[in-house]
Amino acid sequence: MNFTYTLDQLEEASNFVLKNAKSKIILFDGEMGSGKTTLIKKLVKQLGSQDTVSSPTFSLVNEYETNDNIIYHFDLYRVNEEEELYNFGIETYIYSDKYVFVEWPDLLKTMLQEEYTVLSFITTNNSSRQIKLTNTK
Repeated sequence: MNFTYTLDQLEEASNFVLKNAKSKIILFDGEMGSGKTTLIKKLVKQLGSQDTVSSPTFSLVNEYETNDNIIYHFDLYRVNEEEELYNFGIETYIYSDKYVFVEWPDLLKTMLQEEYTVLSFITTNNSSRQIKLTNTK
């Protein structure tokens, strides 16, 4: 299922994701600059966090607190091998029953045994984006 939006419609886009994602594990797949982190910022706010959201390119994972939960945000751009994911305990996060948002998820996809949701980002023009939401397993 697809959803096209502009920056002015980020709230509608995040509502679409939260309504249609069947899993708390959400993989963000798209080119650099396609809007992955921007949408994650809105999702984190809608889930009730007041924390500042930034891409965890160097730290690999950021944690955002809500009133009663934690959201994990991964950026796997700099990870080259599955073994690196195991070395920092990715499975602990994945099986935590918390929201887990993952940018650049290719290495992780083969490891996932649980249901997850993929958001594929397509830049349609300079002002709009399209996301394709796919629930798996």
